[in-house]
Amino acid sequence: MSRPVKRSLTLRGHRTSVTLEDPFWQAFRDIAAGMNRPINDLAAEIDAGRDLDTGLATAIRLFVLAYYRDAKR
Repeated sequence: MSRPVKRSLTLRGHRTSVTLEDPFWQAFRDIAAGMNRPINDLAAEIDAGRDLDTGLATAIRLFVLAYYRDAKR
């Protein structure tokens, strides 16, 4: 199991960071690439749609989980 690593993103011109485990980060990058979308744009979309009580890293993990769950259907 990998330890979470701090990653930098730019959301709508604002620099921020998220702390994600390598498997989640790689899956997130793979999803963005498969959608032909820059990772920062996809992260900004997730950020805009998340609840205020949910951190961005958690929202990204939940997005990755939902993406692969939906792909199995």
